[in-house]
Amino acid sequence: MAKLFVLLVIILGVIALAQLMRVYELSSKLTNKKENEISNRDNRLNAKLMLGFMLFLFIGFIWMMLKYGWTGRGPAASVHGEQTDWLLNLNFVIIILVFFLTNALLFVFAWKYVKKPGVPAFYYPHNNKLEMVWTVIPAVVLAVIIILGLNSWNEVTDKAKDDAIRVELFSYQFNWNARYAGVDNQLGKYDYKLNDDAANPLALMTTETIDKAIENMITGPNGIEDLENKLNDPKKVYSEEMRTDMEESLARKEQLIRLLYQMKARNTGKYDKRAKDDIITDTLYLCKDQNYELTFRSKDVIHSAYIPHLRTQMNTVPGAITRFKVTPNMTTQEMREIKNDEDFNFILMCNKICGGAHYNMNMVVVVMEKEEYDVWMKGEWKKMDGEKRLMKRGKIHEATFEHTYYKKEPTKTYPEIQAEKAEAEAAKAKEAEGEDGEEPTDGGDVVDNEDGQTT
Repeated sequence: MAKLFVLLVIILGVIALAQLMRVYELSSKLTNKKENEISNRDNRLNAKLMLGFMLFLFIGFIWMMLKYGWTGRGPAASVHGEQTDWLLNLNFVIIILVFFLTNALLFVFAWKYVKKPGVPAFYYPHNNKLEMVWTVIPAVVLAVIIILGLNSWNEVTDKAKDDAIRVELFSYQFNWNARYAGVDNQLGKYDYKLNDDAANPLALMTTETIDKAIENMITGPNGIEDLENKLNDPKKVYSEEMRTDMEESLARKEQLIRLLYQMKARNTGKYDKRAKDDIITDTLYLCKDQNYELTFRSKDVIHSAYIPHLRTQMNTVPGAITRFKVTPNMTTQEMREIKNDEDFNFILMCNKICGGAHYNMNMVVVVMEKEEYDVWMKGEWKKMDGEKRLMKRGKIHEATFEHTYYKKEPTKTYPEIQAEKAEAEAAKAKEAEGEDGEEPTDGGDVVDNEDGQTT
């Protein structure tokens, strides 16, 4: 009933509006007044309304700035953040000045130069000096802003100094991992072909992970052997589409296994230690006044690492490495006191719409004083039962990459695996043949298993 009432009101409103338009047309015909003819009274009213609207616009703008603050960003918690805030404030000052100037000219001119009876409009087609003024001045202002912006960008994305701590932020749908360089301050190498969601999610490169990747590629689920057995099994019938997909998958894996064998041949184990002493955490811990070089990787799609309070944002692109330097200058506790919020935390979030659970892709960032950070870092390397583990909030967690995969014997090559399998099958067949036939004798002594006597 309510919907019907609303629909009726809308229909009646449209009819009333049409009738009003019709009344206006009839009145214009009766007074012999054309549509383009506007009375002096209407002109003066519109001019005054223009001036009134300008005052309302400016007063409202100033009130909102005083009410809600300059930009709502809050204080910057990093050294470069203070610089970028200064640059952004400079942009806002220029934009606001231009906003007031241009709108004042627009509305004041509309009020001052209202049409007056008997006064013709002044024809003013061109002025070279005026054209130069409003072309050169904006160009110079933009050049200054762009140059300052490029300098700031180059500074925060350039290679960090030797004293900077190297940390990698690894993004994937829908989470983050932080990987700290070990005591050598060098991050371990990686290769996408070594990715293993269970054992090596960051695809780090060591002798063990290369062997594990080869083993999984050959004997793992949907590996080369599994696909070959399925395709060659005469008892199984597949649709043409399924068989084509399996053959394409097999071809890709055969190509990939050759690349893995080439990787294994080139690997000398020289860089294993770089990866094995890396520390992997699900929380980003930073030290106040310490330089950091953050590098970014993506496993699947484009993400964007965004830490608003540290004024840090950088896209993470699959197949490419991006970099950002940051030096925190305010701890989490100091920011909590400024905001008067004991539950406040710095947050690393994704600023790209990267999928269905994009909204949930974030990681806590903790900024500590140097003494507290040193205690935490020493806890990272605390010896516990002969293994390197992470002490975190009183709980023991495996931290180093060395314990994120299972150590096994070196993987054999595919021909060696096939040869061993053939030998095992041949030995099994020979054993079965010996059990079915008569036991051969050579006339020698035979030991009786029950009484130990010989015959």
